[in-house]
Amino acid sequence: MDKKYLYWLFPILWMGIIFYSSATPYEQQDMKPFLGESVNLEFLEPLADEVRFTYNESIVSIETHGVEGIVEFFIRKGAHVFVFFILTLLFKLAFDKTTEMRFQNQVLLSFLLTAAYAIMDEIHQGFTPNRTAYMGDVFLDSMGSLIAVVLLIIIRKINWSK
Repeated sequence: MDKKYLYWLFPILWMGIIFYSSATPYEQQDMKPFLGESVNLEFLEPLADEVRFTYNESIVSIETHGVEGIVEFFIRKGAHVFVFFILTLLFKLAFDKTTEMRFQNQVLLSFLLTAAYAIMDEIHQGFTPNRTAYMGDVFLDSMGSLIAVVLLIIIRKINWSK
């Protein structure tokens, strides 16, 4: 086997990490106790007091989640964007190193594979105790992928203009 195909281990391993995380019950991922004990978040209370919105049919506010819960919410949702941003970059790297595919096709296929994995990941998460599958999270995952695509296009344009 050609060693260049080892580049496919990067997205495969990353998907394994995502799969493991989705298979972990919420109680084992709850950051609120750590945040409450380790970080003084009192300075956020005036800002967090203004936060109130609905996500997955639940109100997110300081009254319902506390400051630690709001911070955890944004960390967790930011992780969705970040993790799938990285997955898109890893797919693009694997395509770049192992195929003769044009840049546009590499980027498009990287996005589509990432979005497909995001859907499968949410379905998988729905079978995990105290976790729910939610299309809003697929949207966040896809936004992370889209940000990676836009960044790749910008970098390509900058490199072409030199």
